[in-house]
Order: sequence, then structure tokens, then C-alpha cells
Amino acid sequence: MSSAAASEIFRLEQTRNHLRPGDVGAAVRLWKDYVHRPGRLLWQDHERSDVHWHCCGDPFEARALLDTVMRALSQRSARRLRAVVGRFDAVWDRP
Repeated sequence: MSSAAASEIFRLEQTRNHLRPGDVGAAVRLWKDYVHRPGRLLWQDHERSDVHWHCCGDPFEARALLDTVMRALSQRSARRLRAVVGRFDAVWDRP
């Protein structure tokens, strides 16, 4: 991601009361790690109904946060973040 997009994300994290510094990066990492988990582990999560994700954070909340951030960014920065997140979404959408 470009430094301009990173700067804009940093400013959002500094000025929005629902964000803390590093939240966007953490959300990207959490979503990336989740979608790359083996299918059997994803199924175990579903069967156990682990809706709280106490240990590591909720990857679906992280993905929702990324959507919110992309709407708040300029078009150029949002496009760059969307490209990064889109790669992980493509992994998630695979059969």
C-alpha cells in the first residue's frame, strides 16, 4: 500500500473515536490469517459456534471494520486498501 494511503489511515485512526492506532493493520492481519486457515479449522469454528472469538478477535468484525474504513478513505486510498483486502476476500470466496 502506498505511503499516502498509509498516512490517510493513520490520520483516521488518530481522529475517529472508534479507532485506535494500529486497528486497521490488525484488522487486515486478522482477516488474512482467518481466510488462510485450513477448511477443517473453519468448520470446527462453525460447529463450536465460537461467536465471541475471545482469544484473537472476531475476523468478521475485522472485515466489517475494513469496510467502514474504506468508505471513510479517499477514493484513491480506498482503492488501494480494497486491492489488499480483495486478495483475501478472493481466498475466502474460493470453493
